[in-house]
Amino acid sequence: MLIGREEETRQLKKAYESAESEFVAVYGRLRVGKTYLVREVFKDKFTFYHTGLSGVSKSEQLAFWRQALERYGHKCSKALRNWAEAFFELEELIQQSKAKKKVIFIDEMPWLDTPGSKFVTWLEAFWNGWAAARNDVFLIACGSAASWIIRKVFRNRGGLHNRVTYRIPVEPFTLGECEAMTKRLGMKATRYDILEGYMVMGGIPFYWSLLDKEKSMAGNIDSLFFKESGQLHYEFNELYSSLFRQPENYIKVVTVLALNQRGMTREEIIKEAGIHNNGDTSQLLDDLQQCGFISMKYPFGGGKTKVIYHLIDNFTLFHFCFLNTENATDENYWTTNIQSLVRNAWADLSFEHVCFQHIKQIKNALGIGGVATKVYSWKCGRNDVYRRGAQIDLLIERADRVINVCEVKFSQEKYSISKYRELSFRNKLEQFRMVIKKRMALHLTFISTYGLKYNQYSGFVAREVTADDLFKSE
Repeated sequence: MLIGREEETRQLKKAYESAESEFVAVYGRLRVGKTYLVREVFKDKFTFYHTGLSGVSKSEQLAFWRQALERYGHKCSKALRNWAEAFFELEELIQQSKAKKKVIFIDEMPWLDTPGSKFVTWLEAFWNGWAAARNDVFLIACGSAASWIIRKVFRNRGGLHNRVTYRIPVEPFTLGECEAMTKRLGMKATRYDILEGYMVMGGIPFYWSLLDKEKSMAGNIDSLFFKESGQLHYEFNELYSSLFRQPENYIKVVTVLALNQRGMTREEIIKEAGIHNNGDTSQLLDDLQQCGFISMKYPFGGGKTKVIYHLIDNFTLFHFCFLNTENATDENYWTTNIQSLVRNAWADLSFEHVCFQHIKQIKNALGIGGVATKVYSWKCGRNDVYRRGAQIDLLIERADRVINVCEVKFSQEKYSISKYRELSFRNKLEQFRMVIKKRMALHLTFISTYGLKYNQYSGFVAREVTADDLFKSE
């Protein structure tokens, strides 16, 4: 039974019920639940279902394709030598099928496109020269290397240009969906536990499916990540190696971004990562963005010439903060270092990530769900004009000429604003007001785990959002 995925399911069913042949692309990050979604929607309706293999040759891919054909009732008279023959045999299988709509599910399609194989060429020939002329073929292309789907299929300048009829991205779960998953697992977890788990794992369903209901969230994190035999202990290298054929430069980029969490320009990344400044770098950054590891943001008032890249993948940040350090050797690190300075610093930063991942829920909590907005972060360095310098975690610029200036704080209890913090917040607002060129109202908005503890310094906060608000459905 699916958790969430209502819109994705609706789109798949709509495409299936079409009176025409349809070419559907389902894409998203590795382990986000793409295959599970398609299997649950179509169950036993597949005319042909095949999964590409990672890191094998064209001949091995073709041999496995032939086995899949035979599994679905089509006997090949000889070994397949190329993709032309492979797609011809698929056409034969489709013609033999008596199903009203022939569901062809090719999972992990990017892995089939081995160097020099001409897989995309013969996929084009299959669709344009044969399947599209019928009214009963339902082709689902799926892949975790989202950048490949976008580059080779969506942005194809040849025969596949504009041929995809449905584009269905599968996003990570929200906090609310992760809460539903823990309940299905029978796990007794508070919302604080789930929030902490989300800051570690993000909304990746596969990771959450590994939780042991007999353990606490902290105990699960130790068992899965810090224990050497844990199922996710080596996940980082497996993740990047499975998505990128040459992962070294990709790892260099996320490494420098992990060390510079306030963001970096393209030029700064190239310099610190030690990679070449060419078209491959642009492709690399695009790949990481499309796969959900980094984001590209324009700083407030900076125009489109000052693009800043940020690491946004929760698990990758967790890896560099803890698993890529000496802490990884302690199998009980998470349960025995609850109040460590390193963990507190990570929690503040990771909670910011979670807030950016739940902008819709924040807008709903503020009562502006239907208002057009743009989201930014902002910082200025120390200089003669801005004095001490300042940084704002999250800005929500609204079409109704209001900017919600958001301060994000993670805490294990209600947050108490001190005199020093009040002065710091006021300094940020003052400096931001000095650089803003538009006449807009500024509303200081406080986003925290449990809300504010009201005292003599909290009165200037205009609006509050708590972690409970982030759990609500859109």
